[in-house]
Amino acid sequence: MLGRILLADDSPHAQRMGERILREEGFELLTATDGEEALDQLSHGAPDVMLADAYLPGTSGFELCRAVKNDEALHHTRVVLTAGMLEPFDEEEARRAGCDGILKKPFEASAVVAMIVPLVEAARYSRGLFGADVPEGPPPLLAEGEKIVRVVDPAQMRPDPERVRAAITLALDASLPAMIEEITERVLVALGH
Repeated sequence: MLGRILLADDSPHAQRMGERILREEGFELLTATDGEEALDQLSHGAPDVMLADAYLPGTSGFELCRAVKNDEALHHTRVVLTAGMLEPFDEEEARRAGCDGILKKPFEASAVVAMIVPLVEAARYSRGLFGADVPEGPPPLLAEGEKIVRVVDPAQMRPDPERVRAAITLALDASLPAMIEEITERVLVALGH
């Protein structure tokens, strides 16, 4: 097992995509559909990484991030905030909350894995779980005040353009109906229907 992940998202589509990607990679997965459920999950089993929707109902992802960063029992837990591609996202607020990374939805498998694996390694190192699967020395972390960036070494990623095109096509095919539904709902709400 690579590590324990808490996926906190109220979107059924994002939950399914996140669960599929993370389970296929061998992560132990905890899930929550609102902020209070996420807080409960955090109190029962400190994950290595929490993926939280920034606009989660109840306690938002920003608030969850601050709670994790202010809880000594969760000192090792890394937090990645997520937001829909069409949602505005306040990177400054994410930085102030102590966020370790940002992912846009719909989730793309290689981006999720590239973001999560180094953070799990950093969490395991922070907890003292040194082993063959954990690199020597602490993994690089963001210094206070630095802009949030992905913790990925571009030299290690040499994507095949055809595979990228195929992955994008599959992701769009899978996510388009949900995006259309979400946009329709938002337009109807804005129109007062």
